[in-house]
Amino acid sequence: MGVWSHLVGREEKRREEKRREEKRREERRGEERRGEERRGEERRGEERREEKRREEKRREEKRREEKRREEKRREEKRRGAWGPCHLSSRTSTVRRGSGDQSSKMFIWTSGRTSTSYRHDERRNIYQKIRDHELLDKRKTVTALKAGEDRAIFLGLAMMVCSIMMYFLLGITLLRSYMQSVWTEETQCTLLNISITETFNCSFSCGPECSKNSQYPCLQVYVNVSSSGQKYLLYHTEETIKINSECSYIPKCGKNFEESLSLVNVVMENFKKYQHFTCFCDPEGIQKNVLLTKLYSSNVLFHSLFWPTCMMIGGLVIVAMVKLTQYLSLLCERIQRINR
Repeated sequence: MGVWSHLVGREEKRREEKRREEKRREERRGEERRGEERRGEERRGEERREEKRREEKRREEKRREEKRREEKRREEKRRGAWGPCHLSSRTSTVRRGSGDQSSKMFIWTSGRTSTSYRHDERRNIYQKIRDHELLDKRKTVTALKAGEDRAIFLGLAMMVCSIMMYFLLGITLLRSYMQSVWTEETQCTLLNISITETFNCSFSCGPECSKNSQYPCLQVYVNVSSSGQKYLLYHTEETIKINSECSYIPKCGKNFEESLSLVNVVMENFKKYQHFTCFCDPEGIQKNVLLTKLYSSNVLFHSLFWPTCMMIGGLVIVAMVKLTQYLSLLCERIQRINR
């Protein structure tokens, strides 16, 4: 009968290993499929970005072509403005022999016309330069405004994320930390440790499957150096909520022997290190002590430090953008006053 049980156990163990291997293979295939989907999504995103860059390039070429056409039309207009001036000069040369008075009159008229056209040409050049300056300034202002808007959105997003993190940490970690009464750190000495009895538990074996099992109950009694009294030691605050009769509760599983071996390892560690640090209630209301706190001061500090850094970063970004806008407006006002 013992050999048969041993063979059956080995067969069940092989089947369990086979199921685990199939599960790992399925997980690897799932990871490969997800990796292919991510790569496909990245390729599609890259194609969309490339199409967007091509569209921007076509728009930029179109703007340059319109700019060249505009310059060409202005050049033709300026050349057409010089035509009457040459015509009047030739007319004055042909009619120079008709008389001194008429010749002087034509010469004076021709000189006046050429001077006015030179003035018009100079004014057209100045107008062209001013148009280019206004166009460049408008492009610069548009680019700066787009960058400032993105920076402000980034700062606001960082602040919103930090506020959400503060809210989540406040209702979970900070609340548990404030409700904990085991705040005084002291030294404990092992007095007695033993496995008293077993308790029933249930574990999940699938999406809608649960099975019953058992776990051994380990009780550890210690002597607290600060008060000199004998207390029952608990692993964490959650241990008291699950079962107040046990100091340590292993994870519920289908194999009771594994839970028992884990509890034996914990017993050996306690026997090896009989003096250790523990946490007690300084007011003496709770007649028990904790070996480890779920949320210590160090954990609380690190949990609140990074949301604070994100909040400060968002505030700095928004403040720098607003300061840049203010200095830009101030500089523009000073330039207008100087003009």
